[in-house]
Amino acid sequence: MGLGNILLRDEGLGVRALERLTARYHLPAEVQAIDGGVMGLDLLPYLEGVTDLLILDAVQTGEPPGTLVRLEGEAIPAALSLKMSMHQIGLQELLAVSRFQGHLPARIVLWGMEPASMEPGLDLSPPVAAQLDALVEAAVQELRDWGIAATPLNR
Repeated sequence: MGLGNILLRDEGLGVRALERLTARYHLPAEVQAIDGGVMGLDLLPYLEGVTDLLILDAVQTGEPPGTLVRLEGEAIPAALSLKMSMHQIGLQELLAVSRFQGHLPARIVLWGMEPASMEPGLDLSPPVAAQLDALVEAAVQELRDWGIAATPLNR
């Protein structure tokens, strides 16, 4: 699931990473690639019956821009307490309500990156754009570690 607002430069890096992943790799039919954008609680139906959830998103950790970040389980809501945008509030609520409803996936991993710019604009900042492929490869490796075959598309 790629999250973020693509109108605010690096805020949309999760969506941009998902776009690149699905353009370069074939995912099995049982894997849903969801552009969650800034949908927040509207994503609840997508979590029903899901056992594993991989989230791609911008994450502020205080590290240099472009730094890759991997969070798992309870570390995700804790990291989101440093809210960058409304969609991260939505992600916290999404996970909390999903837990309350008994639909929280058993395994949740967030692969993200430290943003450089949250200003209006459609392009990623240079340090984030330079690391986007690394984020995609980290996500693909995570899927493979879960036993999910992400196979490169022939170009």
